[in-house]
Amino acid sequence: MEIKWTDRAIKKISGNVQENSDKHIKLKYDTDGCGCVVSGVTALWLIDEKDSDDLEIDTNAFPVLVEKSKMVFLDERMTIDFNETANTYMLTCPSQILNPRMSLTVK
Repeated sequence: MEIKWTDRAIKKISGNVQENSDKHIKLKYDTDGCGCVVSGVTALWLIDEKDSDDLEIDTNAFPVLVEKSKMVFLDERMTIDFNETANTYMLTCPSQILNPRMSLTVK
């Protein structure tokens, strides 16, 4: 799996990473409140500890944790961008937009 950060996304998340230097960035496929596992939504989380199912993906900026069991719902090549108008992150892959308004939550 390849995850790339755009310059805008790096600039935006850098402050959060510095403020929470003891936390890990996780690309979470969140299914809470979605009805079933296949109806999840991606989000960025800053978490204290890795879970046993988490894999660390090296990127062009910050390492990102991804749940091994949820990788089937993600693309092999993804880009994390930041939309300044919406003030949210955006997750894309070469063929589609996976989440145009991805939140960042500090856990």
